[in-house]
Amino acid sequence: MNFILNHFKKLDVCLILACVFLTLIGIISIYSSSFRNGDFLNFKKQIIFLLVGLLIMFVISFFDYGIFKNNPYLILILYFFLLLLLAGALFFAPEIRGAKAWFKFGKISLQPIEFVKIVLIILFAKFFSMRHIEMYKLSHILLSGFYLTLPVILVFFQSDLGSALILVLIWLGILVVSGIKLRHFLLLSLCFLLILISGWNFLLKDYQKARLTSFFVNPDPLGTSWSQEQAKIAIGSGGFLGKGLKKGSQTQFMFLPEPQTDFIFAAVCEEMGFLTISFLFLLFFLILFKAIKICQSSKFNFPKLLVSGITTLWMAQIFVNIGMNIGISPIIGIPLPFVSYGGSALICSYFLLGLLLNINIKNKT
Repeated sequence: MNFILNHFKKLDVCLILACVFLTLIGIISIYSSSFRNGDFLNFKKQIIFLLVGLLIMFVISFFDYGIFKNNPYLILILYFFLLLLLAGALFFAPEIRGAKAWFKFGKISLQPIEFVKIVLIILFAKFFSMRHIEMYKLSHILLSGFYLTLPVILVFFQSDLGSALILVLIWLGILVVSGIKLRHFLLLSLCFLLILISGWNFLLKDYQKARLTSFFVNPDPLGTSWSQEQAKIAIGSGGFLGKGLKKGSQTQFMFLPEPQTDFIFAAVCEEMGFLTISFLFLLFFLILFKAIKICQSSKFNFPKLLVSGITTLWMAQIFVNIGMNIGISPIIGIPLPFVSYGGSALICSYFLLGLLLNINIKNKT
């Protein structure tokens, strides 16, 4: 018992509370939006997911994160196992919101891509930490790209463009911190441009093209841009203190789609107002600031790259999700970290938080 108490004292309580407060804001919003159809199952499940996530966070903060570096076969086994799950989802997962990305087990859904994000962060951190002296070799970058390409292809065919983008951003974030040369970065950028052009011409479906063109070229407020327009209305009508829980017209009268997942930011704006949103931004800033400080204080490449991957993931998801809500990025189905409803995403976020706390403790010893 004394060991557990001593370990708890070493944890960054401020960082933990920031994440928990974000989740509580999300839970309150989920509770309020549940009144629109009288279904409170998601609200109850999110509370359970929070408790499970906190338990996992605490357990992960105990272990030596070096186990991932010193046992290469462990992470490779997990990588290929998750690839099988992603492939299996294409055939056995039901289609939900246009994507075949969730396995259903009764009232519980499992989204493999959230676990893939964790495994790829660890895999890339190990891969580049072992080759940091030889980052001038393009072959290392291309080999790491192979590990990235397999899950990206599978996720793309699940019609989950947002997650595919996030995987690429994780890879790029770790690459930049690992010391990629400018000419290699420019070469990769050219390759991505060619892939995007090819994907547009041969891979994207008509509804996916319509969603992107409606955002970049010709917005259609009554069609493909409907969701984003309703989100803007919800955000603009919230005022300083919000309309109050259960009183948001866009949220409660079904104008705002997915107010518990993709558009939870707009729902919070409408019913809790600018004051709560300012607190939410402050919490996100605190989390990212502490993560960057932990990255800078890491003495070795492996933990530094681990933290850079975690920071890139959270930063990308925050920017894309809020961008979807305020109309500066297309709607590609990215959850708001720690806030949006979703067991897989929330539990994985607290797993990564536990890893961050673990590294922070080791940095101080």
